[in-house]
Amino acid sequence: MDMNFATRMDGVKGSAIREMFKLMADPQIISFAGGNPSPDTFPAKALEEIASDELKKNPAKCLQYSVTEGYGPLVLKVSERLKKQNILKDCDKVIITTGGQQGIDLGTKAVINPGDGIACELPSFIGALNCFRTYEAQLYGVPLMEDGLDTDILDKTLAENKNIKILYIIPTFQNPMGITTSLEKRIKILEICKKHNVLIIEDNPYGELRFKGEDVPALKALDEDGDTVLYCGSFSKVLSPGLRIGFACANEKLIEKMVVLKQVNDVHTNIFSQIIADEWLAKCDFEEHLSLCRNIYEKKCSLMLKTMDEEFPDFVSYTRPEGGLFIYCTVNKDVDTAELVKESIKNKVAFVPGCNFMTDVSEKTNCFRLNFSTPSDENIVKGIKILAELLKTL
Repeated sequence: MDMNFATRMDGVKGSAIREMFKLMADPQIISFAGGNPSPDTFPAKALEEIASDELKKNPAKCLQYSVTEGYGPLVLKVSERLKKQNILKDCDKVIITTGGQQGIDLGTKAVINPGDGIACELPSFIGALNCFRTYEAQLYGVPLMEDGLDTDILDKTLAENKNIKILYIIPTFQNPMGITTSLEKRIKILEICKKHNVLIIEDNPYGELRFKGEDVPALKALDEDGDTVLYCGSFSKVLSPGLRIGFACANEKLIEKMVVLKQVNDVHTNIFSQIIADEWLAKCDFEEHLSLCRNIYEKKCSLMLKTMDEEFPDFVSYTRPEGGLFIYCTVNKDVDTAELVKESIKNKVAFVPGCNFMTDVSEKTNCFRLNFSTPSDENIVKGIKILAELLKTL
């Protein structure tokens, strides 16, 4: 049978990162291509005990259908944490989502019609870009600077393209660049989006993973009216991605629409996972666990940067993140990193070329992303040295 696929699939391709995962079947490959948290951060023993206890005590609750909005005690704990960060306003509600990605998806689905515009950072997160493509949105890339979006270009882009209804942004430890938007830029971005009546989807999966520098308030925390920002968070990078627990916070009207869409989508997030996460938050010290995660990532990031400083040629520049999972590199030569990665894989080192983070994936780029969270210390040093030798041949 010849499948007659929807036109919305025309611009959608599988994530290059997911394709890279297939390479991990080869034990000789050193992969800097993923975005997984380190397994060393998983509180496996505690989660095992909680899962066993809850299944014994409350089997029906753990295995039955539940409400779409999320497990009540978990919603309350997330809400309390967001209130402390001044993210949750009086006009807001919280919904538990199946990972942070679903919050982005539901918010987009609630707002975007085919042909509507979405502005995003350039480069930006592959998963979000593919989500936007499935809703047949027009994508408008706004260049990133060291301290965040170029706000002059953002203002001009929104002024000239009245079809833009959403700005998608990862302001803290951005994926793929690892940079953080300054407070001044956040205030300006909020002002610009309010002026142009554009919803901001603030994606913050890495914000709790700061290991250097000072915290910067979320855009949602700066939005005093509470009507301009949809805030999407996740436990994937700070507890376990396998639990698939995320959350979204926005004004009540938007969350109500998202609840209806989620009910159609998956009825509710896995209730057993929600109960496990709730009990873990109740019984364990979240701040102590975050400190463990930060220490692990600071050491790995420092080791990768130190090795890059020692081994990379001078014509390669790179970001120096204060948190998160990624370092973004620029080869200051006429080179296509989509071709370079093929040679790198022959040498048993994988990374993600920059073209995958662009609104136009066919665009030639001289950039690539490295992940430091999952490789062992030994493989970080070994892999960077191999990559450095390849770069020196350019």
